[in-house]
Amino acid sequence: MLLDLSARRPGDRFIPARKAGGWDVSVVVSVVIPTYRRDQLLARCLSAVAAQDLPPECYEIIVSDNAASSETERLVQRWVRPEGPSVRYIPASDSPGPAAARNQGWRAARGTIIAFTDDDCIPTPSWLRMGLAGFKDGIAGVWGQIIVPIPEGDPTDYELDAAKLEGAEFVNANCFYQRDILEAVGGFDEQFETAWREDSDLFFRLIDSGSRLSRVSEAVVVHPPRQARWGISLLQQRKSMFNALLYKKHPRLYRERIQSNPPWRYYLSVGSLANGVAGLAFGVPVLVVAGLCLWAAVTVHFCAMRLARTSHST
Repeated sequence: MLLDLSARRPGDRFIPARKAGGWDVSVVVSVVIPTYRRDQLLARCLSAVAAQDLPPECYEIIVSDNAASSETERLVQRWVRPEGPSVRYIPASDSPGPAAARNQGWRAARGTIIAFTDDDCIPTPSWLRMGLAGFKDGIAGVWGQIIVPIPEGDPTDYELDAAKLEGAEFVNANCFYQRDILEAVGGFDEQFETAWREDSDLFFRLIDSGSRLSRVSEAVVVHPPRQARWGISLLQQRKSMFNALLYKKHPRLYRERIQSNPPWRYYLSVGSLANGVAGLAFGVPVLVVAGLCLWAAVTVHFCAMRLARTSHST
C-alpha cells in the first residue's frame, strides 16, 4: 500500500494500492506502550490510541508489561475487537524497567514505523497520522508536542517537575522511529533501569550516527500529571545516577543539550559528606561537624528551592 504523507489536512488518508482481490493491508505503524501495574491509566491510554483517525488495519497496539500481570493481560485482551486495530500483549518481566519493555515491544512489532507513548498519556486522535507525516526526505525519527495540563494557582512540586516535559526533546511519551534505525543502533540501553534518560541516550546515539531527526508539533500527546504526595520530587532525585550514566556515555551532547555545567550542589553535597567521613575515619571531630553542617545546609537549600511556592495538595 501507499501512504499519502505529504499533506497534513484532516482529509489526508491512506491510499490502498488495490482495493479488491483479497490483498491484505500491511501494518504501517506499531504503537508500543510499556506498563507496570497501572491498569486504570493504561485503559485510558488504550482508549485514546484505539480512537486514532487512521484506518484500524494500518496500525497495531503492543502493550509490553514489566509486571507480566494477568490482570493487565485481561485488560488488554478486552481491546481486541474486530472493528479495531490489532492489539497484542507481551509479558516483559525478564528485565526490569521501561527500556527493556520497549525493546521487547518494538522487536515484536510488524510496522516499519515504531511509535512510543506511555501508559499515563492520552494521544490526540490525529497523533499517529501527524507523526507519520513527518517521515519524508530521509527522516529517521520524529518527536511531537507534549501538553502537560497543570491546574491554575500553585501546582504541586510533582506537577512542576512533569511540566518540564513540554520543552524536552525526544521524550518517550511521544516519539516515532524507523524500525530499521532502531535495529541499527540496538534500541534502548537497558542499563537505564527506570524511566529516566533512556530516551535521551537513544536520541544522542541517533545524532552520533548521523540520522536525520525532526520535530512535528502537530503530533500531540497529553500527559496529565499523576496525583502524588507533596515532596515526591525530592525522592526522585535518586534518578540522578542515570544523569551520570548519560554524561559518561555522551559528555559533549549532555553539555550541549541538557546542562552546560554540572550542578554545584551535587559536588558540594558529596564533598561535604566525604569531608565528614574523612574526619570520622581520622578522628578529627571538627571535620566531622563541618562536613555534616555543610551537607545539611546544602540539602535544606535544595529542598527549599524545590518546594517553594508549591501546593501541599495531592
